[in-house]
Amino acid sequence: MNTYKRLDLKDREEISRGIWASESFASIARRINRPTSTVSREVNRNNKYKVQYFAINAQEKSDSKKSKGRRPKKLDTNEKLKEYVHNKLRNYQWSPEEIGKRVKLEYPQDTSMRISHETIYQHLYCLPRGELKKVLMQGLRQERKMRQPRKYAHYKRQRIQDIISISERPEEVKDRVVPGHWEGDLIVGKGHQSAIGTLVERTTRLTLLVPLKEKNALVVSSAMAKAFKRIPSKMKKSLTYDRGAEMSQHKLFTKESKIKVFFADPYSPWQRGTNENTNGLIRQYFPKGSDLSLVSLGQIREDSRPRKVLGFYTPSEKYYELTTGQKVALGT
Repeated sequence: MNTYKRLDLKDREEISRGIWASESFASIARRINRPTSTVSREVNRNNKYKVQYFAINAQEKSDSKKSKGRRPKKLDTNEKLKEYVHNKLRNYQWSPEEIGKRVKLEYPQDTSMRISHETIYQHLYCLPRGELKKVLMQGLRQERKMRQPRKYAHYKRQRIQDIISISERPEEVKDRVVPGHWEGDLIVGKGHQSAIGTLVERTTRLTLLVPLKEKNALVVSSAMAKAFKRIPSKMKKSLTYDRGAEMSQHKLFTKESKIKVFFADPYSPWQRGTNENTNGLIRQYFPKGSDLSLVSLGQIREDSRPRKVLGFYTPSEKYYELTTGQKVALGT
């Protein structure tokens, strides 16, 4: 296998002679045993017109470029920023974009604490193999190599009686200006033997995680109604759910929680996009195949994770603002 070797002054002198003799790039390349593209790039890089190529000038330009070297990487020269990035990746599993936007909010006056998500990605992928890289890479959102089609086996189950379609849901739900409208679903564990209920408020993205001893409809409806008891009444207006059989006792849920349930159309996960996205984030902590009956819900920090859609504030911060009327102050 041939190894790459940079052009030297001797090669450039041969190129110069060939140009003045009106040789083709291919002919010159054969003589110095290089690809034709190498010769053409060299000539075009150093002169606008082929006949003006000078070997010594081209060599001096190349030497000057090499002597300058590459600019040191940002995280190699800013230890404070590097520590911040590593902490959020290692301990919170924030995405590079979340980190890049959040650090600006926390350090509004410190311009040295600025980094793009692309720089963080480059830093991660350039790390040598080892435990540090393994730990930090867990903060990346997508682990799979390509997108996979979603499966909706639960739609094949029994039909739910007295469904209220999403088409009858109030118009105020769509624009998210009025808080108190929720979306719900289950995250199912290994072998479909365990599950966690997820309830997400559409405006603030506040997430309620509901521990479930069983997945049957009576247990799910009662557990979710109980989860809403600690939520103020002004923040409880509606719940949009898919057509999973676990919500077949929706009337019981409404009776206990005073929240009306609307059902999304079959095979339409985008109608509950907020919940789908949140479930994807939670899956970072507990990948498919995890036994969710062993999970401590305190391990999931989803409401302390900055969200792009919230201007990189967290759901907890936005929920606090809405319920108290007080602005959350950062960077003070």
